[in-house]
Amino acid sequence: MGPSIWQLLIILVIVMLLFGTKRMRTLGSDLGSAIKGFRKAVNDGDKSSESSMNGELGDKSGGQTIDVEVTTKEKEEIQ
Repeated sequence: MGPSIWQLLIILVIVMLLFGTKRMRTLGSDLGSAIKGFRKAVNDGDKSSESSMNGELGDKSGGQTIDVEVTTKEKEEIQ
């Protein structure tokens, strides 16, 4: 079994005595912002991989299309 609620409360009190409430508050906010940044990076990576899978060029194309005509030159056989 896992630790009981009383054991968790005792550990919390010891940690608060060691580090103080101010440091715990900043640590919590730093951890929260780090998790938020990680989620944003993962979502941005997913969006860019989906657009590359669909054949889109994204912002690099500038919204312009280029039409190209391809011609081939046949070699003449020397007889």
